[in-house]
Amino acid sequence: MTLKPVKLADMEKAGLSRTVLSPAPTFYLYSLEPGPAAELIRELNDGICAMAAAQPERFAAMVAVPLQEPDLAVRELRRVASRPGVVGVEIGSSIEGENLDHPQFRPFFAACEGLDLPVFLHPYYVGAKTGFRDYYFTNLLGNPLDTAIGAASLIFGVVLDRFPGLRVILAHGGGFLPYQIGRLDHGYQVRPESHTCLQKPSAYLRRFYYDAITFKREALSFLIRLVGSDRVVVGSDYPFDMGPSKPLEMIEKAAVDRSVADQMCRLNVAGLFPRWGCGA
Repeated sequence: MTLKPVKLADMEKAGLSRTVLSPAPTFYLYSLEPGPAAELIRELNDGICAMAAAQPERFAAMVAVPLQEPDLAVRELRRVASRPGVVGVEIGSSIEGENLDHPQFRPFFAACEGLDLPVFLHPYYVGAKTGFRDYYFTNLLGNPLDTAIGAASLIFGVVLDRFPGLRVILAHGGGFLPYQIGRLDHGYQVRPESHTCLQKPSAYLRRFYYDAITFKREALSFLIRLVGSDRVVVGSDYPFDMGPSKPLEMIEKAAVDRSVADQMCRLNVAGLFPRWGCGA
């Protein structure tokens, strides 16, 4: 079987009718020299876009950019932004050791805001981290930590203040961010080095969208109560083993009723990706 029939068969098993295709973090290629990385990412994006254009009723495309060189990243984003099916851009939660609040990334976020393209934050790492080597901790603990650091950098680094129209999607239910937001609020109030953004950190929670990959009904229920059901969307982590086999099932269990489940499984995506035309 070719890639598309395999993908469609797996979608059917998972109960999904539509999928936003996105690159695996391996293909961020931030560790490469900018020129070669840009060439390879162009090939990657052309392939994703072609797959989405061939079957637009089933697929949309989320592209990658060589963010280690922001000027090249903006150039690539503008190259593909108007292509059929392109609905967003995926980036790492940090870029080769630089957090997302670094001034060099401002032109990229300005372009995303101007093009009205949501940004999907997904952890990026190469190799094991210190203290995370054993037990798959690099993923089990490192991924939600990286997501929280990326999101907090956008908050405390005033990126969200600077770009009020920027829309950001967080992987893994927001990582540790939603569950430690009270600690961030406290630090904002008592630590001068943390008193940077215009509002307390919890005021920014609804600036994000969150995928529902929490693996625990109680955790997802808490997230829904905290940020609102209109900010939670389906996530798959496909085709990796850390993805849920039935991504809709947890949402259906955590939702208070069928209308809320339908909102998170279908309607929120229409609002997040309006150019896909995947409404009711």
